[in-house]
Amino acid sequence: MAIASLNIRMKKYNRIKLQEGLRSSYWFVPLLITGAAIALAFFMLRLDLIGESGLMEKSGLKIYTGGADSALTLLSTIASSMITVAGTVFSVTLVALTLASQQFGPRVLRNFMQDVRFQFVLGTFIATFIYCLLVLRSVHDGFVPKISITVAILLAIASIAVLIYFIHHASTSIHAWHIIREISDELESNIDYVFSENLGNSHPNHKGQLVEEIARDLEQQAYPILATGNGYIRAIDYDCLMKIAKSKDLVLHLKQRPGKFIVRGSKLVRVFPFERGNQKLTKQINQAFILGRERTAFQDVEFSIKQLVEIAIRAISPAVNDPFTAIRCIDQLSVALCRLTQGEFPSPYCYDDNNQLRLIADQVTFAGLVDDAFHQIRQYARQEVAVTIRLLEAIATIAEYTRNKNNHAALLRHANMIKRGSQDLLEKLDREDVEVRYQVVLQRLAKIS
Repeated sequence: MAIASLNIRMKKYNRIKLQEGLRSSYWFVPLLITGAAIALAFFMLRLDLIGESGLMEKSGLKIYTGGADSALTLLSTIASSMITVAGTVFSVTLVALTLASQQFGPRVLRNFMQDVRFQFVLGTFIATFIYCLLVLRSVHDGFVPKISITVAILLAIASIAVLIYFIHHASTSIHAWHIIREISDELESNIDYVFSENLGNSHPNHKGQLVEEIARDLEQQAYPILATGNGYIRAIDYDCLMKIAKSKDLVLHLKQRPGKFIVRGSKLVRVFPFERGNQKLTKQINQAFILGRERTAFQDVEFSIKQLVEIAIRAISPAVNDPFTAIRCIDQLSVALCRLTQGEFPSPYCYDDNNQLRLIADQVTFAGLVDDAFHQIRQYARQEVAVTIRLLEAIATIAEYTRNKNNHAALLRHANMIKRGSQDLLEKLDREDVEVRYQVVLQRLAKIS
């Protein structure tokens, strides 16, 4: 199956990029709610003007019955209270962002910025404030908009309920378990997206040029396509690259993958044959690589894994000394790696409909993801016995799910490194505990050898 059959088209990526941008902004959701409040204010005032309040009173609905002075006082009180609470909500949000950044790393701020619940709470108070202002300007001695004022009271009551919810959510959102769970959910969703189908053909049986011959020629005769911009690769439009390769009868060897940082002038793609490379082709290929100032999880499984790793190594630093949080991260990493062992990783080789090799992509591998997950935690946790033991237990759990010898070798390599690192432990019983877990890993890996 061609690599383009799974991955995004430019239009789809632009839509997702727009969605992420709107979710990460603190103005979009409040703006929508405020717009709804403005429309509601004019609608309710219209009902008051055409005398619908009498019909509502006859129907048994209780509405505001005070005079103009008390209406002005009531609306002014609600409006001033709402804008004050909105300022408090904004301040509390900033405090939560600061605490999360200090304890879990600046990368987790993206998760907070995309939390629509914070934006909804802020928008509710601003919308109530705007509604009261619009109704307030229409109150005078000869006209008291009873329905509109009644709705203002209901909005104030609803805002109090939202405030209670906000206090609860703000207090739970900075807990380690909540942040780890959010990142883990995003990681699982990304795994489902990227690995839902096989990219390319893992076992090509084609009559076209041999992969080995093409690879050898690419190293010697390929035309280098250089990057024209700087930044992180957020996504690659494989459809576009496949069309270019087919239309110009090329083989494209991608030297970079989503998540990598590139600088202007670095090698992006190698084109074979050499004589078909030119400046126009360089521009076309560069347009298929979407660059950004920050790395995102879209098309990048490694990003979420590294977020969990960052939380773990911060937790076991001397300044924090929280091995339990690190263990939680290891547990979630083991869940993700267990899922990865059950699927087929995408092949780097992509063929067109005529069985001609067109793309050689730089794909992630299980060994590479295991390295991302365990290397830094192992290095920082050499004196943390509980974390070291948990790493071996996680490897043993993953070993139960893998049936691939290459995966087996990657897990064994990390188990051996953890075992060698444990020799620095001063306490003999600690070393023995590590040895027991190490033997469990060897036993489970031996079953699939």
